[in-house]
Amino acid sequence: MTELLGKVVEVAVAAGREILEIYDHSDFSVEVKGDGSPLTQADRRAHKLIVARLAKLTPDIPVLSEESPQGVFEARRSWNTMWLVDPLDGTKEFVKRNGEFTVNIALLKDGKPVLGVVHTPVKNINHFAETGNGAYRSEAAHVSKRIAVRKLDPEHAVMVASRSHAGPAVEAYRDNLAQQVQKLDLASMGSSLKLCLVAEGQADIYPRLGPTSEWDTAAAHCVVEAAGGSVTRIDGTALSYNKENILNPWFLVGGDPDFDWTIPARGIIENN
Repeated sequence: MTELLGKVVEVAVAAGREILEIYDHSDFSVEVKGDGSPLTQADRRAHKLIVARLAKLTPDIPVLSEESPQGVFEARRSWNTMWLVDPLDGTKEFVKRNGEFTVNIALLKDGKPVLGVVHTPVKNINHFAETGNGAYRSEAAHVSKRIAVRKLDPEHAVMVASRSHAGPAVEAYRDNLAQQVQKLDLASMGSSLKLCLVAEGQADIYPRLGPTSEWDTAAAHCVVEAAGGSVTRIDGTALSYNKENILNPWFLVGGDPDFDWTIPARGIIENN
């Protein structure tokens, strides 16, 4: 990996250690933010560490984190290059103690993720990528292995879905896709690990037909694309970042680039 990517992996791993210090204690408190989402001390500690270390690593590049103060959100509109961070993606999974939460760090240039790191603290697994240099997975101290999306098998496909969010639109996509393959299995997962399953060839498609924010997806988006897959809106157009509205539109994370993943989405109307 490049020097910058390696250092960002180190930042994510250090944030993961901060999270685990809280996770390993059964008495951590959970607050509810204005949008109804949970917030813990682990979110805050990971945010503080990541922002400080990225500022030291790249002092000329601003940082936007899910836990940033409002002033940062107001300033970001003029940023062409920026770090986009979710210090603890999958706080609901953290509270449930199922281990399916991650640290997400992405570097954006002109609204596109060009470097991404997804760290899974409980399993000490990293998924990371940089545009033009491929996507990789490392576990603990083991050597990094290059990952890639897989070719769609029309006899047996796997669709991954959110463990905490589903709904009629996802069911409709599943039913439409099931008509194009002989067998369709479903896999559930929390946080940005859903995108990583597609990137490493463990699943074929992840239709996210519900609300997410840009920091939820940017890092894993980079990993998926570097692994040969795609992350697009349901009409096939590009999913961009640092928009005025930080919420993502509905999107599709596809593996096999030779299959048109928008076909099962036809007739499904985005409801934002």
